[in-house]
Amino acid sequence: MAFLDRFKSLLPAGKMNVSTRFALLREAISGTMSKFYQARDLRNDQIVGLKILDPVKTAAVEARLRGRNKPPEGEIAVLMKHPRIVKTFEHGVTTNDEHYLVMEFLEGAGINSVLVGDEELLEGRQVRYIRQAAEALAAVHGAGYIHRDVCPRNLILTGEGDDLKLIDFGLTVPATEDFMLPGNRTGTPNYMAPELVRRRPTDQRLDVFAFGVTAYEICTHELPWMRGGDGMAAMTHDTPPADIRKYRPDINPVLAKAIHACIEPDLEKRCPSMEKFLAMVHDVRRIDKK
Repeated sequence: MAFLDRFKSLLPAGKMNVSTRFALLREAISGTMSKFYQARDLRNDQIVGLKILDPVKTAAVEARLRGRNKPPEGEIAVLMKHPRIVKTFEHGVTTNDEHYLVMEFLEGAGINSVLVGDEELLEGRQVRYIRQAAEALAAVHGAGYIHRDVCPRNLILTGEGDDLKLIDFGLTVPATEDFMLPGNRTGTPNYMAPELVRRRPTDQRLDVFAFGVTAYEICTHELPWMRGGDGMAAMTHDTPPADIRKYRPDINPVLAKAIHACIEPDLEKRCPSMEKFLAMVHDVRRIDKK
């Protein structure tokens, strides 16, 4: 439990009592490392999202980065100020020694759910969503971090579904040498860059790759590589990705080229940044050639 004790030592001294501070309205979603609630803040009657982390599972992630002083999720999340990133108002530790974050509550579905069940909502908005996701990720990189878990599940729609926001900084690390060393293979398997799968040194381009896979899926409802039994086995990238035009023959060729540049397995050939991707698609307004 040494790593759990170290994790607790990083948290603020003041502790928050969930039951006296919040009225939990419903459990909105449960992740692999946390629970997320729609809650009413009893101090100001504001409806918020309350994320409570599992301390043992969080400590296990910390253990993979032993000796590198990874900032807690909340410390990173409150730094992210951008219209396309979920707002985090506060973070700390509960009286049950659980790390918590208070953030804006987003009513919409994740892009993963839209891909599975609501093609009508997605149609006509693909380029808008892709550009917004790229803007969010560019902001994360500009702040000096690597998100490390870019995937449709972490892109949440807002309002009437016209806009999205990037969420979940549980695996996010500073883009510094210590955190780009090989060995820390965390993320969502089907979106992992080959250098991450193969435990090689990484940088912000692993997010570019995961973004590219996500953009490809938004356009086609398919992944660029065939899935294997557990996902991880499939992401060896020993064969080229399927041409996006196989699934979307009418796709705008500029958009197709930009997405393929992001999912290039060879780091030296991959699109170098989200700013470069945004520049490539600057004049693209529709998914098709019209």
